[in-house]
Amino acid sequence: MNRKALIIYVAVPIAVIAGAATYHRSKRNSELDHQATVKSEGTVAVSLVAVQERSFRPAVAFTGSLLAVNRAELKAEVTGRVTRVAVQEGDTVAAGALLGAQDEDDYALGLQVAEAQAAQAQAQALQAQRDNDRSVALLEKRSITRQAAQQAETVYHATKAAAQAAESNLGLARLRLKKARLVAPFAGQVARRMVQPGEMLNPGQIAFEVVDNRKLEIRADLPTEAMSLVKVGQRASFRAIGVDRLVEGRVTQVSPSLSQDGRTLRVRMEVPNPDGLLKGGQFVEGVILGEGETKSPALPATLLKAQDRDAELYIAEQAVAHRRKVVLGPEQDGFRPISGLSAGTQVIDSGKDLVSDGTRLRVISGAPAVGK
Repeated sequence: MNRKALIIYVAVPIAVIAGAATYHRSKRNSELDHQATVKSEGTVAVSLVAVQERSFRPAVAFTGSLLAVNRAELKAEVTGRVTRVAVQEGDTVAAGALLGAQDEDDYALGLQVAEAQAAQAQAQALQAQRDNDRSVALLEKRSITRQAAQQAETVYHATKAAAQAAESNLGLARLRLKKARLVAPFAGQVARRMVQPGEMLNPGQIAFEVVDNRKLEIRADLPTEAMSLVKVGQRASFRAIGVDRLVEGRVTQVSPSLSQDGRTLRVRMEVPNPDGLLKGGQFVEGVILGEGETKSPALPATLLKAQDRDAELYIAEQAVAHRRKVVLGPEQDGFRPISGLSAGTQVIDSGKDLVSDGTRLRVISGAPAVGK
């Protein structure tokens, strides 16, 4: 390597490093200049939301999980090796669709044998009946002895019993083949597939789980104070994890008695889900809405991140931020009632994470109070 090439080889990385250092220094200086400007001006840019007066119905809060109303765990009913698996998890299946089978060929062959034996026994019984009818007629004409007639009758009854036994065996063979085939009890989706071809299954072992998510339910335990408020038919409004909108359901069942410890009341709510947006197992949080209405100061639920009853907000008074502790009610129609602030109070929305008690404000947008 000559001297000129060596100089270029060393100079290029140094130039790159120097340029990067200059860029970061410039960026840092800009940030410091911005902070100095904010400090000198003493203001933080914020937007405001006005507390509104809205109508709310009495509400009982609940939490729970969504469950499919129609759900089934399909268990093996016979001992046998899995010879066929026809579905994967997530597949949509119709009622009666085959999901998997155990020793299907063996049971099918056993059914064929039972069908042949039943047909043979039925033919023998039919021939014995004819022979018996003929012997009865001959006995009346005294063409045969009574002993011969009795013998024909005995053969007839024996072959008839054998035919009935063969028919029973045929029914059992059909039942064994039916039990060896695991089918969907209703239309839905395969939620779990627990088996693989070649695996040995014993009676009672779970092979598949099928769910129908078109109708879901929530089972919630409410405090005893809710007994006088919750009734069948009332509307339930809730949010589900992963869904960015309110979902509604109806109370379909209220337990006639409290739990054993006497502290909770079990209720059941059904939730239509025709679009399949909701899934079984999703955690939900919402309210059951009672009768009547009362007016209360309120704020949009999207502004209130706290899920508990107590929260801290910053309000704007004469361009200065003031911290306020408030009590929140459960969400209804996108709003939450709020105790501790009056209608018309200006609450800081964007920029609230940058302020503290006493921060001077520069309002960039605001919304007037709107009643409902």
